[in-house]
Amino acid sequence: MGSAPSIAVIDIGSNSIKSLVAIRDERGGISSRLMETLDARISAGIGQTRPRLSEDGMQRGLAAIRELLQGVAALAPERTVLVATSAVRDAANGTEFAERIRAATGYELRILSGEDEANLIGCGLTADPELAGLQDFYVFDLGGGSLECLVFRARRVEQAISLPLGCVRLAERHAGNLEAPFSERQRIEITAACRETFAKSGFRFSLPAEAGVVFAGGTVTTVRAIIGEKSGGPLSETSSVISVAAVRAMLDVIGAQSLASRQQIPGLPAARADVFPTALATVLAVAEIGRFSFFLHSSYNLRHGLAAELLNG
Repeated sequence: MGSAPSIAVIDIGSNSIKSLVAIRDERGGISSRLMETLDARISAGIGQTRPRLSEDGMQRGLAAIRELLQGVAALAPERTVLVATSAVRDAANGTEFAERIRAATGYELRILSGEDEANLIGCGLTADPELAGLQDFYVFDLGGGSLECLVFRARRVEQAISLPLGCVRLAERHAGNLEAPFSERQRIEITAACRETFAKSGFRFSLPAEAGVVFAGGTVTTVRAIIGEKSGGPLSETSSVISVAAVRAMLDVIGAQSLASRQQIPGLPAARADVFPTALATVLAVAEIGRFSFFLHSSYNLRHGLAAELLNG
């Protein structure tokens, strides 16, 4: 298994930058040899009408990319690919950042379209063995800049769309003072923004009521981490089934706290504490629009979709 060809992916997201080194296992699935995540928040300012990556954000991003590439290189993958999503895609100076990455690392940056991002996330989710029994299901992947929404019917993508509903974007537009407690007014504004965006998008909640619902992304990973800290066990031992009622209760408690208090919550990364109430409110808004009472969490994501694409090639 160690001699199997491996590939590496660096995923430059709005909130975090992630790496994956993967191989094909003997069953044809994706097997991870290395996964790392660094919070970099390159997307500060993405809520503006014409977003630009700040100098500080680009410097944080470059530092994270260099660190992840160093870890990847130790495993000597046959190929390494760098991709970027919403923050770089939407930024007026995104191509400048791509050039700075090339100059600093020697790697070309592939800036994914919203459709490509959604489809690659879908490809990654179908590689999750825990979801092998699902045939008809929705997938939602919440990032800092965008929300990817997919409909699978018979395990094939029927719809795939990227919506500008990332938690950093919404927090900058609707959450006001991120150091203060999260108010009911802010929750209502975020829910209304989600409803309006979905209504204009043409996304159809077309599956039967018994269809599965999968949520991916750092927000739900953090929800499980907080639950795990409360129960005294690691995230891997928490249930991948999350009730909407549990998310609502978590927002009620965490949203009432100041940023300084949220940053002390076990399982909640301090770098995410400012936008976490907005992220929870967004998850709840999607559940309300789709009339979901629970969902499944998967840690498979865009990196796994890219890995599958590269290993198939």
